[in-house]
Amino acid sequence: MTAGENSVQSKKSVPDLAPLEAVLFDVDGTLCDSDPLHYQVFREMLPQIGFNNGVPIDEEYFIKNIAGKHNPDIAVLLYPDDIPRGIKFMEDKEAMFRRLASENLPPIKGLYKLTKWIEDRGLKRAAVTNAPKPNAELMISKLGLKDFFDVVILGSDCERAKPYPDPYLKALEVLKVSKDHTFVCEDSVSGIKAGVAAGMPVVGLTTRNPESVLMEAHPTILIKDYEDPKLWEALEELDKRIGSSKTSA
Repeated sequence: MTAGENSVQSKKSVPDLAPLEAVLFDVDGTLCDSDPLHYQVFREMLPQIGFNNGVPIDEEYFIKNIAGKHNPDIAVLLYPDDIPRGIKFMEDKEAMFRRLASENLPPIKGLYKLTKWIEDRGLKRAAVTNAPKPNAELMISKLGLKDFFDVVILGSDCERAKPYPDPYLKALEVLKVSKDHTFVCEDSVSGIKAGVAAGMPVVGLTTRNPESVLMEAHPTILIKDYEDPKLWEALEELDKRIGSSKTSA
């Protein structure tokens, strides 16, 4: 069963969430433009194990089969008959990724504008990721967001990782917030499906994945980055609704 089959898709727009309580973020491709590093590592390492007859994978294959997926699922894809070997390959791959990420990890454009907006309003926030713990910790620290997040939820700490809703539902539970007053920022089909299945509006980022592919997962809006006028129009409308509700109260 896919997450979509158990979906409780939110019909709300971002302004409909007033009063907003929390914002939940994926990490890879959502906080930082890390997918090119993952892609580079896979292109270098997969031919060494004879995958795809030694021919490096292309970006289309990476987006469709690897990006946003949980490592145990990738291990099964690579070594369907020898899962422990697949897990070991993924551990080696992540170690190489961390070496590259420690040298260069650009934030998504406008990220700190949005984090300041969130801090100024005293909203709760969580990072929700399928990444292994050392990766998540490195990326969040490298971006200077260690003290920004109230909690980091790992797919590996849940019964099911994304695309199932479990990690996002756990974030709501830990933060003690409602899905009716929370939105998600995601950049992959897997992640958008998870947020949608958890019943929240999802702001999808077209960091590396094609718009047509992301739309299949039903994000509420798609933005290029955190400076996109579409995002700020929605947040300004949200602020107006909060202001008017306070005035009427």
